[in-house]
Amino acid sequence: MVATLLPHNTDIAVIGAGPHAMTVVTHLLQKRQQLRQRLLVFDPSGTWMQQWQNQFAAFEIPHLRSPAVHHPDPNPFALRQFAQSRSHELYPPYDLPGTLLFQDFCQELIRRWSLQQHIVTAKVVRIEPIKHNLRSRFRLWLDNDQSIVARRVILAIGGGTPQIPAWAQQISSSYPQEKLCHSCHVDLPNLQLHGETILIIGGGLTSGHLALGAIARGAKVILISRRDLQEKLFDADPGWLGPKYLKSFWAEPDWQTRAELIQKARNGGSMTPAIMTQLRRAQRHTNIKLIEKCQVSSAVWQSNHWQISCDDGSKHKCDRVWLATGTKLNVTAEPLLTEIIEQYPIPTAKGLPVLDSHLRWAGCELFITGGLAALQVGPVARNLSGARMASDRIVPALRKPSLSFCYQ
Repeated sequence: MVATLLPHNTDIAVIGAGPHAMTVVTHLLQKRQQLRQRLLVFDPSGTWMQQWQNQFAAFEIPHLRSPAVHHPDPNPFALRQFAQSRSHELYPPYDLPGTLLFQDFCQELIRRWSLQQHIVTAKVVRIEPIKHNLRSRFRLWLDNDQSIVARRVILAIGGGTPQIPAWAQQISSSYPQEKLCHSCHVDLPNLQLHGETILIIGGGLTSGHLALGAIARGAKVILISRRDLQEKLFDADPGWLGPKYLKSFWAEPDWQTRAELIQKARNGGSMTPAIMTQLRRAQRHTNIKLIEKCQVSSAVWQSNHWQISCDDGSKHKCDRVWLATGTKLNVTAEPLLTEIIEQYPIPTAKGLPVLDSHLRWAGCELFITGGLAALQVGPVARNLSGARMASDRIVPALRKPSLSFCYQ
């Protein structure tokens, strides 16, 4: 849908067109087909899953970390059925979908659910709470200077701001921007790295993918992790997908304690056994140096390279520094929510908002899916499995708006 055809108002506006948005929309359409005419999805790319695909391409990720049952379709077995003639693209040990298989599957969902017709090619830059005919509504301001009034809004933008270590913020010497950047700005396919030395900071899966991508391009890699590298199949224990851990999590009345449980469950970054095997092999061929329990204390750019000093007294010389240090979720730092927070202040815990059991912002019809819904969904809130769990909470409230506000 082009922006010039934008109506004055809509019943449901979804901000973002990634896997979380797709999951909510397919689950909603499965339950209430008649809502199809009252639903718009806003994304600057004008297409579904674009940012997701860009990220996987930039890091050259061969397959997902989530098993084949986790995807945006309401039928948990839909991806397995789709992959019947492509079983070689399901990776062991838990049928992890190959990147191309997953993208093709999502394209099939877009076709089957006629999802493309809902997309508006525009970025929402502001959510303004307003009174419209004496009812609470939202005016969504777009980057093309147009606006639309929405009765209900679902925020599905992923989000999080890049975490930049203190030493990187304190660098006084000027340096070329591409020589030190956060992992979210690294695009492997467009880099010439032969003969360079790359320093990668971080012990998560992203640092593993970037290290292997740099080595494949003829670079040497120094990977520094502040603790021992953690080897795990999944980024959170599978017990968090069901009642095994979630029952006691949801029974916990203290939001601060829940936030701490989330932090503990995700426990920083970890690498899959397959990636660790490849890194150890590269280590034997001296293509990579793995330095654990170490932190950078300072960096100086001189004579066209970095001089890095670490807290263990070691020094390293490199051509580039990539910060695979993750992102930080903080609801008060999300620009789209500034006016919502002013008009409808709610409690937070470690940057996460206290939403109701339908992931709704208290006092208004704004719903949130993704990492910011973790206090209610649990530690896997940002994952594909979390998208399904969020949809199970949001969709009933969209189908029956009379559902009362309640906390869980």
